[in-house]
Amino acid sequence: MSGVSELMPHSFAEQELSLGFSPCPNDTFIFDALVHGRVCPDGPRFSPVETADVETLNEWALAGRLAVTKLSFSALGRVLDRYVLLMAGSALGRGCGPLLVARKPCRIEDMAGGKIAIPGKHTTAAMLLRMYAPVPLSTNAMRFDAIIPAVAAGEVDAGLIIHESRFTYQERGLALIADLGAWWEELTGLPIPLGGIAVKRSLGPELIKAVDRCVLASVEAAFAGPEAAMPYIREHARELDPGVIKEHIGLYVNRFSLDLGAEGLAAVREFMARGRAAGIFPETGAGLALVSGEL
Repeated sequence: MSGVSELMPHSFAEQELSLGFSPCPNDTFIFDALVHGRVCPDGPRFSPVETADVETLNEWALAGRLAVTKLSFSALGRVLDRYVLLMAGSALGRGCGPLLVARKPCRIEDMAGGKIAIPGKHTTAAMLLRMYAPVPLSTNAMRFDAIIPAVAAGEVDAGLIIHESRFTYQERGLALIADLGAWWEELTGLPIPLGGIAVKRSLGPELIKAVDRCVLASVEAAFAGPEAAMPYIREHARELDPGVIKEHIGLYVNRFSLDLGAEGLAAVREFMARGRAAGIFPETGAGLALVSGEL
């Protein structure tokens, strides 16, 4: 991987690629420098730039809508025949997985037949719940930021929360039922892979690696000057409390966002293998390069 100041070995400045990511602080933090032209002068241009909730991005990936897109690793497992994962830009970590919450403390075994809100059927959170739950659950997909209000109002029996909701559910008096990230870490010994940046394989190895370098440059720029990204972050954030924004970024943007590395790759491979073993992912992507560095 190259640093911020290193130029492309070949100019891709005439190449225009569609790009999508979520409005959450971790994504706007990562992509601010790139979309505002502060890095990668010889790299491809990104237009249009679209922001959408993670499940919408997952659905767009399944439809092959965008050239470069943020998506859940659960969605990546379904589109590996068309997309390849970048080494930069991913959200992996420890202590950052989805949480199952309810109005009152209870056991998940007592939720059989209950209605559980999930942040989209193609999300990593939904896949973890499916693997974790010892009893059949009835799930109801909704936007991630609507789940806490739905649980608090009694519209659903429990909710699987992600993103900013991790930091605010206790303010609504909700109880933690299960930490699925902690369960994954105990099960595998690996960080939990939540989401990554994928690029269409049809772009070819050189352009894909150029995109990877640009995303890395943008992450490096964000770490080097985090305050520069704050106006863009606040413009898109649903939770504007500065402390929540800072905590959100600190949890989801880390060393794995710069480079997956051996541990990150091991976590993603384990996730893909378990998804195939459970019949959730097709076998079509099993023999293909998983990440851009393998092209």
